[in-house]
Amino acid sequence: MKPPKSDSCLVIPETLKDHPAVRLVEDSTLSAKFDRGEVTFEIAADAIVDVCRRLKHEGGYIRLSDLTAVDRYPEEPRFEVIYHLHSLEHNQRLRLRSRISGAKPAIASVTEVWRSANWYEREVFDLFGIVFHNHPELERIMLPADWEGHPLRKDYPVSGTRV
Repeated sequence: MKPPKSDSCLVIPETLKDHPAVRLVEDSTLSAKFDRGEVTFEIAADAIVDVCRRLKHEGGYIRLSDLTAVDRYPEEPRFEVIYHLHSLEHNQRLRLRSRISGAKPAIASVTEVWRSANWYEREVFDLFGIVFHNHPELERIMLPADWEGHPLRKDYPVSGTRV
């Protein structure tokens, strides 16, 4: 769900209007904030690959330093996929987050932008059950292939038998 282009600047606070990444993400930004010295943009899930590509090639964020997820259960959308980017040239860090539904959690893979996303996405798939479309080798990386469930989900049973 992308905000209308004419209204997209309304979600960017005045304190961030001069940030160099704003022009690269404003058409897909749902919200933005500056907190504890870091900029965070909430990006529409269907635009994540395009935004990441622009940030890498036009913004100089050549390093994906981390990719993880958060389970907001029982909220909906349930999951957030979080990307930590680093521009070595400008020594700037940037956080992107995309919220996705808990019913069939899925988002496009950014492995075509950063090869390092491969293992990060596999880890998130394994532990949260989030599917990354177009991933070259999406399979469990930490748990046995026949393991049932995803242990970092908040509704995962911590004791007793699993249903």
